[in-house]
Amino acid sequence: MTITLNGDRRDITAGTTARTLVEDITGRQLSEDGTPVDGGRLGVALAVDGEVVRRGLWAGFTITDGHTVDIVTAVQGG
Repeated sequence: MTITLNGDRRDITAGTTARTLVEDITGRQLSEDGTPVDGGRLGVALAVDGEVVRRGLWAGFTITDGHTVDIVTAVQGG
């Protein structure tokens, strides 16, 4: 399957969830509710086809072929 991730085409495995994708991108293991298992802060948000997907839904949200996914990181400053 192919998606667009942050503007770039990316091949992913069928059945990939939003949580798995965020884990892959951040290199951090996430719990079922989307929080890092190490207890730290994650500081990212995920949107699919322009709609924000709440962190608590990531584990059950399956990314499908053709989706446009944006993963953004919160940055301090102005």
